[in-house]
Amino acid sequence: MSSNRKIDLALEAKELAEGSARQTTRLSGVRAEEDTVFGLPLTRVDILDQRGEQALGKPRGTYLTMELPELPQEREEILRAARGVAAMLETLDCLPQTGLVLVVGLGNRQVTPDAVGPKTADALLVTRHLIQNLPDQFAGLRPVAALAPGVTGATGMESGELLAALVKRLNPVCLIAVDALAARRQERVCRTIQVADTGIVPGSGVGNARMALDQKTLGVPVIAVGVPTVVDAATLCLDLLEESGEKSFDPAIFRQEGAEWFVTPRTIDSQVHTLSRILGLGISTALHVDFSVEDVEKWTS
Repeated sequence: MSSNRKIDLALEAKELAEGSARQTTRLSGVRAEEDTVFGLPLTRVDILDQRGEQALGKPRGTYLTMELPELPQEREEILRAARGVAAMLETLDCLPQTGLVLVVGLGNRQVTPDAVGPKTADALLVTRHLIQNLPDQFAGLRPVAALAPGVTGATGMESGELLAALVKRLNPVCLIAVDALAARRQERVCRTIQVADTGIVPGSGVGNARMALDQKTLGVPVIAVGVPTVVDAATLCLDLLEESGEKSFDPAIFRQEGAEWFVTPRTIDSQVHTLSRILGLGISTALHVDFSVEDVEKWTS
């Protein structure tokens, strides 16, 4: 019954297809490995071919998922999580060590669960303007540009349309798209960070899919960085009913008109603020390879 669920996390798609994330993968066309990064659990899921795409309902590529036992509060824990984000990005072959990178914060700044992308863009170490205006002083920095394009309802334009024009103008070597996701399990909300080299379809997790952002549509590699900030209520209900042994319900009732609800934590404001800081520090550290996360913190504070 996976088709009745909205699943953004490759780790959760694998769980649903296999029955457990802790089993060695039995899915054709899928390879999974578990590890740690700076002491935090890390799962790598590689979708290798069309069989894997069909099994998980996601495009082929690499999906890295880091899990936070709890939301970091202390500075050192925030920096440790940021190092983990940087390490995941550095693992991907499609992220060159030099050249302009465009980071895009997708989402709606006015809707807190959807504001992770724009707030992450605010927290980045952007340098393109410094290099252009003061080349002698900042020649050693990597050029990084950032944009929060807003949503179609506010701009009248698709994010994909804006980014296609911007990529043509700036000619970056890579684009990193940051967006909020939807989780299947409530314990993963605001506790999971996914990095993938497959691009992203904004809004797909909440049933509002827009133009895909990937190498095919934009002409450059697109890395997706996402954090689940909501749980699809229908997915949550389906899981609870199945776990209780209830078999007599019709899953279609959760997909009827007016039944699409999403659940988010009561403290989502502070959690999005912390997660955006972690992502901003982590992405900036991965892009500026000569800087430590502490260096980035000083530059952006």
